[in-house]
Amino acid sequence: MKITSKSALAAITLLGLLQVVWGQEAAEPVPLTLQQAVKMALEKNPLRKAAVADTKVTSADVRVARSALLPHLTFSETATRGNDPVYVFGTRLRQGRFTSDDFKLYKLNTPSPVGNFNTRFGGTWNLFDSFASTHGINRAKEMDEAAGHQLERTDQEIIFRAITSYYDILLATKQLEVAEQATKTAQAILDRSQARFDSGLVVESDLLIAKVRAASRQQELIRARKNVALAQAQLATTMGVTLESSFRISDVLSERIPRVPVLQEMEKKALATRPDLKRVQSEETAQKQNVAIAKSSFGPRVNAFAGWEIDNPTFVGGGGNNWLGGVEVQFDIFQGGAKRAELSRQRAFQERSAAMKQVADDGVRLEVRRAYYNLASTRQEVEVARAAIAQAQEGFRINQNRYEAGLTTIADLLGAEEAAHRSQSDYWDAVYRFHTSYANLELASGTLSPQSPVMMP
Repeated sequence: MKITSKSALAAITLLGLLQVVWGQEAAEPVPLTLQQAVKMALEKNPLRKAAVADTKVTSADVRVARSALLPHLTFSETATRGNDPVYVFGTRLRQGRFTSDDFKLYKLNTPSPVGNFNTRFGGTWNLFDSFASTHGINRAKEMDEAAGHQLERTDQEIIFRAITSYYDILLATKQLEVAEQATKTAQAILDRSQARFDSGLVVESDLLIAKVRAASRQQELIRARKNVALAQAQLATTMGVTLESSFRISDVLSERIPRVPVLQEMEKKALATRPDLKRVQSEETAQKQNVAIAKSSFGPRVNAFAGWEIDNPTFVGGGGNNWLGGVEVQFDIFQGGAKRAELSRQRAFQERSAAMKQVADDGVRLEVRRAYYNLASTRQEVEVARAAIAQAQEGFRINQNRYEAGLTTIADLLGAEEAAHRSQSDYWDAVYRFHTSYANLELASGTLSPQSPVMMP
């Protein structure tokens, strides 16, 4: 068989593709800790990118507001041509080419067309506007601070989402382990029931009940696997990566009980540190500047202006130039009550901002209390669930022995098995809710960060 260079190249290419595919299939999922998940979420989550963009917008608004204090310069280049009498008269005069012959009546009434190239430099400078520009700059600064506080709050919310998504996987993994163990137990009960039925020790209904329980446990196992996959997809979305990203959770859900803080301390800390409360306060201050701007509109304005222009009959020159400058004082005498209406409008917004600040304070206090009570109750649930596991397992063991001895029915045995299964599931669910409740309390108090105690599962 003759091997050509083309066939050899194709074989090498195919081998390379197979190696790539095999490498992708054989690649191990990337291990992922909670700290890494939070760090990645803060880097790639689109909500944070949007919040960062908002800070850039408000920062640009500050620069725009400051520009009102600086002079504004303009340049223009205009080419015109026409025979309008007034235009021709003025153009020749500006070009410095006016002669006594141009005073003839027929030239004044029906002049010949004239072209003009006008080059103009102009400038205006607001010297005084009753401090409206200063108030505008202060307002822009306050809104910039508000955007910064909102970015900080967005970071905390993203951290909370990453924590809950990570713990969702930890819980789903534990529930999968419980489901696998329950499936094995149900299969063992089915095997014993089959053996006892074959021996004539039980009726067929016992065997059928055991088969139904085994099928039910299989369904629970399927749902548990689905929950793990869904929790991984949720974490990937929170981290801002593709849903096809493969990672392996490094931590294990465990009962690690951090110190529960004092309620009054958490409320006090929340009112002092919550970024969203600081944002509301900055917005309230910014609204006060809006009221000041509305008041400034009643005052006078002083503007300076200047201009220098060149008028040439051709683009290369041959004409004249002139300049003009001056100072203007403006004072609005009457505008139909529009300014007073605007002042009333801004004062109403200020009253609304003050009321919303009180609403925000009350809402934060309620959030802290709700999170604190949830944390306290879930801690008690963990203790109760932990004790219930040992009791349920002991009850299941006793019922197993009694069923083997023919002293109880399979319904009692399966009831005891269900209690043991449920106790484990409830325990891990309580542990999960305790950790997420702790994170929620820190979120409510405004102290959630990558260094929080809940970051260690």
